[in-house]
Amino acid sequence: MATTLQYCPQGTCSRLIEIKVENGIVEEVNFTGGCHGNLQGIGALVKGMKAEDVIKRLEGIRCGNKPTSCPDQLSKALKQINAMN
Repeated sequence: MATTLQYCPQGTCSRLIEIKVENGIVEEVNFTGGCHGNLQGIGALVKGMKAEDVIKRLEGIRCGNKPTSCPDQLSKALKQINAMN
């Protein structure tokens, strides 16, 4: 069963993260706003990965002086999806 989420990141340039996870596997990630090329790359790299592995790799990444980043916010969104299931 697939779970989709539209997540509004906090403290980043991106304004929205749309995620689809099925059976614990990231099927799709799309960012609105932010550094378009980098965020497309992140979406492509995590596609097909276990959500738990993505969380472990991306959680805690910072962007400059900010306490978070788009990858960190993706990890938070994936944790939210895991909590829903």
